[in-house]
Parts: sequence; C-alpha cells; structure tokens
Amino acid sequence: MLNIKCITPLIVLLNFWQIMLSAQISQKADSKLVQRINSTKGLVALWDFKEEEGQIREAMKKEKYPLKEMDGTLPRINEGPLSGFSALFGGKAYLCLPNEQTGKLNIFGKDRGVTVVAWVKWTGEQTGFVGGMWNEYKDGGKRQYGLFVSLPHYNGANQVCGHISYTGKPTPPFPYSIDYSASSQIVEKQEWQCVAFTYDGKNIKSYLNGKFEPRDPELIDHTKGFEGYPDGLVQSKNPYYFPNGMGNNGSDFTVGAVLLKAGMGNFFKGQIGGLAIFSRALSAEELENL
Repeated sequence: MLNIKCITPLIVLLNFWQIMLSAQISQKADSKLVQRINSTKGLVALWDFKEEEGQIREAMKKEKYPLKEMDGTLPRINEGPLSGFSALFGGKAYLCLPNEQTGKLNIFGKDRGVTVVAWVKWTGEQTGFVGGMWNEYKDGGKRQYGLFVSLPHYNGANQVCGHISYTGKPTPPFPYSIDYSASSQIVEKQEWQCVAFTYDGKNIKSYLNGKFEPRDPELIDHTKGFEGYPDGLVQSKNPYYFPNGMGNNGSDFTVGAVLLKAGMGNFFKGQIGGLAIFSRALSAEELENL
C-alpha cells in the first residue's frame, strides 16, 4: 500500500519545480529589445502577447489597438522573445481589429511606406498569415499589406513573404495576387525567428533574422499561358518591384488568418511572441538591430 505521508511532500516538491521552471522560461523577456523597438521612428503598434488566453491583446503604446480573439481562444505559452510569453496559434482561432478601429494602422497611399516585423516559432506545416490588413474575398478583395510565412504558388514556399496591394484584388491577368516579395532564406521550423518585410512605395523587401538577401530574376511558377505571358513571367522576388502603392481598401487588421472565399484561412500554426507595425520602410541597419 502507498504511503500517503510520503507522496504528499513529493507532490508539493513537483509542483514547486513546475512553478520554478515556468518562471525561468518566462524570464526570457528582453526589455532591451522592447526598448529598441519602442524607440524606433515610425512605430505605430507593438504587441508582446503577454496576455492570458481569452483576454484582448493590447499594443504597448498609448493607442492600444485591442485585438480580439475570434472563433476560439489562443493559449498563452510561457516562452517568448519580447515579454517572455507568446500566443499559440494552431486551430481556427485568430485575432481581429475591425477596420473602423484601425486608425494609424490603416497605412495607404502612392508613396507611403510600411514595415511589419514579427517574432515567430512556425511549425512549418502550411501557408501562415502573420499579420496585417489583408482580405482576399469580400467585395472582390480588400488586400492592402500583410506578412506571410510561405506563399508557394508564386515562388515563396517556406520563405518570408511581404504582400502589398493597391486595388485590393488579384493581379491581372492572374487569378491571385502575385505582388509579394519572398526571402532567399528558408524559415526554419520550430525555432524562434524574426520575420519582416518593408515597402518604400517602390520595392517590397523580405528579411529573415534581420538579413536581406536579394534573389536573381527567375521564372515564376503558374504564370505560363496567361495573356501577355505565353512563356511565363520572369522577375525578381526579392526585392519585388511594385510602384503602385497601397490602397485604402477597407480590410480589418487580423493576426493569424485572413478571409478567403471559403471563409477564414491561411491559418498560422505555431507561436507569435511579438508583432510590430511601422508607418515607414525601416532600413537594413534598423532591422538588423531588431
């Protein structure tokens, strides 16, 4: 027969070490990194995902830009590069801020710049939308700007992809929007990495861990046989030349998913420990510093 008097202290000891382990993990918060982000010119919003499951995620600046959980809840994990915590994405749940509340996040115009930076641990399973104003379906599309991990249809598989749109709709003559940069580097699975893209009104650039690596011009998959492109489209994916600017197209700001024809999709799978939006294109030196 088990001795209850012996078991009880053991349970208490195990609970103690579990608490200590959680505390040690959560101490990975990087206050210096947060300070560098907050002191970088043009910052609109920074979320560090310290909130518990079921709570609204608020930005750290005066304007909170409250992101509400939709279609479920997002567990908080005791691990993350900014606050020591992160939100776990993996089902149908995502975060949303309605368009009418986006304020300065609604970045648009012919010569306007934008930078989206995120700290993620991606599972590597599928296309994942990280964050931005990107709606691929309603009213023919309300695309604006968005950060993705892995957009394989037009040469962006397992890479950091920065998407920009002026019209909000697909890129003629193709069935989808082709206008995104894709990093040369591959996003590693199950590792914390910094993914980012910049747009300066002319070029979209994708960065991985603060590094920009250009790509030579290449034949883009799934472009052969379209009007004007019998042999397909040849272009560079990093940087991606797009002088059209960003449209004011009315999308919600979402994190972890976008609206597709069949409903919400392109679900990000993994952890997001930080997300920052800037109203200008950061320099290579600035991104390396972050």
